[in-house]
Amino acid sequence: MKRRSFLHTAAVGLAAGAVAAPAIAQTSPTINWRLASSFPKSLDTIYGAAEIMAKRVSQLTDGRFNIRVFPGGEIVPALQVMDAVQAGTVEMGHSASYYYFGKDATFAFDTAVPFGLTARQQTAWMDQGGGRQLMREFFDDYGIINFMGGNTGCQMGGWFRKEVNKPQDLNGLKMRVGGFAGRVMQKLGVVPQQIAGGDIYPALEKGTIDAAEWIGPYDDEKLGFNKVAPFYYTPGWWESSAQLSFYVGKKEWDKLPKEYQHALEVATYEAHIAMQAMYDARNPAALARLIKGGVKLRTFSKAILDACYNAAQEVIDDEASKNPKFKKVLDPWRRFMLDQNNWYSVAESPVQAYLIGRRKS
Repeated sequence: MKRRSFLHTAAVGLAAGAVAAPAIAQTSPTINWRLASSFPKSLDTIYGAAEIMAKRVSQLTDGRFNIRVFPGGEIVPALQVMDAVQAGTVEMGHSASYYYFGKDATFAFDTAVPFGLTARQQTAWMDQGGGRQLMREFFDDYGIINFMGGNTGCQMGGWFRKEVNKPQDLNGLKMRVGGFAGRVMQKLGVVPQQIAGGDIYPALEKGTIDAAEWIGPYDDEKLGFNKVAPFYYTPGWWESSAQLSFYVGKKEWDKLPKEYQHALEVATYEAHIAMQAMYDARNPAALARLIKGGVKLRTFSKAILDACYNAAQEVIDDEASKNPKFKKVLDPWRRFMLDQNNWYSVAESPVQAYLIGRRKS
């Protein structure tokens, strides 16, 4: 009897467990968030990363945590995404942190600093080199938790209505250029303009600006810049890479169940890697099409690059001398970049130089 009683109790327990598991799952709340993007929906790479993230979050939570993505300008202006997250207008945002350079130059480290890290180096710095902790501490003052949200890789130097061959040719040039680069360009006489991606074409077409940088061949072709400016320059020294970021309001983050927090962390990282892969895969063919269509590819002269490099170091050092938050990030960032470039000079750079030489021979 005791044995039969034990088996009966065990069977009841198993049955209860079978019922309890889905019951627990059903107690997980359904949460709906809005995400404001800084980018137009037509750009399936940079805008698309947010959609990849949102889809993955939904999959990982069995459709209980849903994030609806809105393109730039639909809920808030494209360059006010961070402000909207900070104010609680939206729960989440996707933007380039250097758009908010005017608030504090330290934001640049979350996207790009002139003559800075490559895309892989930036990811390594954020993920393994202490960058995530430094930037999280900085963003905490704004009530925001930041996540890596994609990387464009090294960008192009932009579209110009006329050729520029020497530093003096930059004097008086009105150019759409974002973040830290604008302040550097000012030292060379450029008049920088901060314009959202969707507004660049009409400004270039009307002659409101003389030049504009955006990202690279795949996106630039979609936006049609080749129709209004014939000269396409390389390299985009101000963005050896450009990291995008997802912003989450800290108050909203703290409300999330732990399983949803984990899902969001996984999904943002997957979207980060996906964006970089998409650009690397799509840019070569787009550049070939642009050149075939008559675009005049040019390389910035050494004189221009030297002048820009020297100006960049002056601006960076000046900022560090008066901004403790900036200096706190700059010092370890510079050490990390030096180590990375020393390593790359031993391993990847020689083989890349060899392969490029073989291609041309």
